[in-house]
Amino acid sequence: MVEDYTPENQSENDELFEHFAFTADKGQTPLRIDKYLMNFIENATRNKIQAAAKEGNIYVNDVVVKSNYKVKPHDKIRVMFEHPPYEYLLTPENIPLNIVYEDNDLLVVNKEPGMVVHPGHGNYSGTLINALIYHFENLPNNSSNRPGLVHRIDKDTSGLLVIAKNEESMTHLAKQFFDKTSEREYVAIAWGNMEEDEGTIEGSIGRHPKNRLQNTVYTGDDADKGKPAVTHYKVIERLGYVTLVSCKLETGRTHQIRVHMKYIGHTLFNDERYGGERILKGTTFTKYRQFVDNCFKILPRQALHAKSLGFIHPKTGEMMRFDSEIPQDMQACIEKWRSYSNHQDSE
Repeated sequence: MVEDYTPENQSENDELFEHFAFTADKGQTPLRIDKYLMNFIENATRNKIQAAAKEGNIYVNDVVVKSNYKVKPHDKIRVMFEHPPYEYLLTPENIPLNIVYEDNDLLVVNKEPGMVVHPGHGNYSGTLINALIYHFENLPNNSSNRPGLVHRIDKDTSGLLVIAKNEESMTHLAKQFFDKTSEREYVAIAWGNMEEDEGTIEGSIGRHPKNRLQNTVYTGDDADKGKPAVTHYKVIERLGYVTLVSCKLETGRTHQIRVHMKYIGHTLFNDERYGGERILKGTTFTKYRQFVDNCFKILPRQALHAKSLGFIHPKTGEMMRFDSEIPQDMQACIEKWRSYSNHQDSE
């Protein structure tokens, strides 16, 4: 959230905007702040962080610090600049939308793979929000000042999203997602032949301590390092070295399905961020490696599609359910694995 911020050593006339804010964990070992921030800010370089520190833009517990400051447990860290974050400087863009339903209160869109949902660090244009504010006026802001957005899916995940067109719809729909009464089903291709036909994955999800771009599962005494997350899965089809699986979300954490599936040993196919772009199951034959590489070329993203979506209409009280086709790239990959699996079975 963008907010005016006036630390004690800052004059009232100098308006600063918060770009990033972090609170160090209770188990944080002393670490230079430039190194610490590199682990949490995507696309940031150490030079950029050191330059920000030199300009007096990094605050710890409301005091300006230098780049050699050692972060300690519970430190409140803020990166502040005189301009608002670029993601809030929204520009309408005439980008076509695949609208599957629309009325006066909401719309449901089927997002293409590769489209970022909202502007963020490194992605300031070409997003779903840039398209939405071009096509629709006066969309309500959510709690993060993002017009129309009730929920989100990752850039390389395709599928259904509901967008609120007025404040009443935003409040009503956001509460459904918060209360876990909305219905969301995803279809994924996961590495490996899953042992069980169905099951439930539970484990708190939080930021990975060593890889700033990943989340991970925390359990036991460490569970409080993440937020509770529950995913229900069911096998749709077994395709030899991969499995086509349906995942229903009870919670909606960042990267939830991707993290949970990796946690149970079934990383999503071609999920580069979580290691699924490597051959994780199968043989060592050159012919097989070539086959998998061809599958990666057909589906150059994680094999995940938000297939169906259900919620109660904020005005009518009617249960609305939407379903979408699996996108062509993912379908082609499934067909290729199906053919390979059938050929193996017949030998």
